[in-house]
Amino acid sequence: MAQNTVISAFLLKWENSKNYLIEMAELMPEEHYNYKPTERQMSFQEQLLHIRSNMVWLSETNFVDDTYIKSEKIAPKTKEELILELTNSFDKVTEIITSISEEDLTTQVDFFAGPKSKLQILNLLQDHVTHHRGQLIIYLNLNNITPPKYRGW
Repeated sequence: MAQNTVISAFLLKWENSKNYLIEMAELMPEEHYNYKPTERQMSFQEQLLHIRSNMVWLSETNFVDDTYIKSEKIAPKTKEELILELTNSFDKVTEIITSISEEDLTTQVDFFAGPKSKLQILNLLQDHVTHHRGQLIIYLNLNNITPPKYRGW
């Protein structure tokens, strides 16, 4: 896929980000999904659920119209179910972003942190995943699991 537009570059990075996170989720044994390094931190599973809910919220609040059927809140019971929901959510973001135009990225939206362009929201989508994925790398290391090799692009 070419990366000569903002959207095409995002979509390429988004697919790599999905694959990277899913690999991490697969590496952690299911019995360690409740692991958290300290009491005040989210567990491995809570981190994954948080990533998923944030990507759903950001994409479905800022890039679709009122006719879009929004995702439901989830409560997966197994590691496999959670990984499937994560994968589906990444794919939904891809579908949503594929349907917008480059011009649409200049549109301003109301955001809790003040007005933002859709381009800023697009950047936040990726940045938020990266932030929490970095925490998950530490969770894996603390459980003596070698994290997957970093993929930049």
